[in-house]
Amino acid sequence: MQIRPAVPADALEIATVHVRSWQAAYSGILPAAYLDALHPEDRAARYDLTHTDPAAPYTQLAIDQGRIIGFATTLPSEDGGMPWGELRALYVDPAHWARGAGIALLRAAEAHLTCSGFSQAALWVLTGNHRAARFYERHGWEAEPVHRTDTIWGITVEEDRYWRKLETSASFS
Repeated sequence: MQIRPAVPADALEIATVHVRSWQAAYSGILPAAYLDALHPEDRAARYDLTHTDPAAPYTQLAIDQGRIIGFATTLPSEDGGMPWGELRALYVDPAHWARGAGIALLRAAEAHLTCSGFSQAALWVLTGNHRAARFYERHGWEAEPVHRTDTIWGITVEEDRYWRKLETSASFS
């Protein structure tokens, strides 16, 4: 498996992973009709994969046998002016769950945030997504007593915040 930065030509394949992940991970959390109506073509045009602005989202990909199997997106936190980095998204195609891509992407995202000058990071997990919560907790993220209501992809969701202190880049080798 290889980790590399995303480029604009990757948008549709990333969107396919994104939609498939939502449909599997959020089954039972979000309405089935909503999940069934998601289409990668609708999502792909919304990605910013240019990497020219340090304040813009930065997406890294997990590649296996020439195919995108997952992605992680980071950016400076938008939470109340906190000087934190944020892991905005981490999704792996369900056919590749529990095979190491999530961990590799998490570590690459943390390393990118550290190299961007952040000493701590936050992320948001949909309330009820116990699989994701366990994953992040196993890898050093701590749940906070901070919750929010947000609208993502046209649906209102409840989310719980996690944070962690980032390690020096030497710790990621």
